[in-house]
Amino acid sequence: MTGQVVVTGAAGFIGSCLIAHLNRHFPQLDIIAVDDFRRPDKSANYRNARVLRFIPRQQFYTHLPDGKGIVGVFHLGARTDTMERDWKLLSRLNLEPSKVLWSWCARHSIPLVYASSAATYGDGRWGFVDRHDIVAALQPLNAYGKSKNEFDKWALQQAEAPPHWYGVKFFNVFGPNEYHKGRMASVVWHGFQQIRRDGVLRLFKSYRSDYADGEQCRDFIYVRDALRIIIHLWQMRPASGLYNAGTGKSETFNALGEALFEAMGVPPRIEYIDMPVDVRQHYQYYTRADMTKLGQTGFDLTGMMSLREAVREYVRAYLLRRRHFS
Repeated sequence: MTGQVVVTGAAGFIGSCLIAHLNRHFPQLDIIAVDDFRRPDKSANYRNARVLRFIPRQQFYTHLPDGKGIVGVFHLGARTDTMERDWKLLSRLNLEPSKVLWSWCARHSIPLVYASSAATYGDGRWGFVDRHDIVAALQPLNAYGKSKNEFDKWALQQAEAPPHWYGVKFFNVFGPNEYHKGRMASVVWHGFQQIRRDGVLRLFKSYRSDYADGEQCRDFIYVRDALRIIIHLWQMRPASGLYNAGTGKSETFNALGEALFEAMGVPPRIEYIDMPVDVRQHYQYYTRADMTKLGQTGFDLTGMMSLREAVREYVRAYLLRRRHFS
């Protein structure tokens, strides 16, 4: 395929990995990278990227291209801080740009892939199934999840839509190029720093009697597999809608810790620490993506990397070498 693709959030974690993936596997594509490129801590993410144009985020949304020659938009830019409580800020950064891009893609018949989130599922009372009929009933546990769910709801109500559109509900994605994310980086990244510095991994205690310390569960997905899902939807063009991006497996934080110690070649030592009070009321104790819908599109679910395989690659090929995604 030839033409141009737009990647928003191009300086961020998944966005910069996607650009590296496109450079490697789709060298014929010209990439328009959109983000706030003023942050020096993100610059290494795209330093070696082959990009047609770098466009500042605000400039892009106020002066959208004419759409000619653009064969896809990957909208990955967002405020992703799950502790952010400023709804006006989240609306300005997450909701409004998404609506602008949606309408632009619809007007110019451009396929759109955008980042939703597993945070939309809240405490999981409705399960983790990417059905459209439950979206209005979902109650996210934080404002970030609410901003993503509000756009999902809005998208499903639109009569005018891009010719093919996919809201990708990312579960716990980890991997290289998340180095700039600070407290929002993955447990793998934080755990690696703790073990290298102190020889110990610190995990949150459980505050529910049905979960022992460290037995809280997540669907952890390596960034390579997240990219495979994005590209599959864009290329294969199944029915438009919301799709989970997880592994379909739920792993404990203790299991993740064991994989991390193994990858680093360090004797396991885990300590359980108090969870901040402001985190406790918004904490998900269990997530597991139902991947049936994506599997029915022909995506090879058996090709997902196991948690141990993914942690090993991340640690040995990237973290220990201080490398960025390739």
